[in-house]
Amino acid sequence: MLALEELEHYLLQNESNFEIIAHQTPIRSTRDAEQYFDIKKAAPTLILQTNLGLTALIASSQRGRLDFGYLKEAFGYTKLKMADKKAVVERTGYSPGAIPLIGHGLPCIFDTNLLALDYIYGGSGDELHTLKIVPTDVIRLNTVISFLE
Repeated sequence: MLALEELEHYLLQNESNFEIIAHQTPIRSTRDAEQYFDIKKAAPTLILQTNLGLTALIASSQRGRLDFGYLKEAFGYTKLKMADKKAVVERTGYSPGAIPLIGHGLPCIFDTNLLALDYIYGGSGDELHTLKIVPTDVIRLNTVISFLE
């Protein structure tokens, strides 16, 4: 688990194109997020429980509701569901809703729709800060195992 300062140091060390945006209250809804960034560029990190263990899914908010049956088939999983909160905290140190785009330590599925954007906005690991970053840096700094087309 990376503290906010450690995340910033890691991103600087890896020559990432990013900004950390502070806000007064946690972002819990689209309406909350609109105050700080273009929600069409939001990229939440969801943690999935699969037959192979926990996996992060970084998906475009523009994708809408995810079809877990499709994801299960597309990636060859025999089991796929949202991960249990306790399992997420135990494995990553982060609570769901505060999972960072980078630094969660999980294998990752990345939504290729995000590559059309100049920047994406997602978790920083701290619910009072949002990470703005170039999508290719997210791919480069994670262990991406698959791409969601």
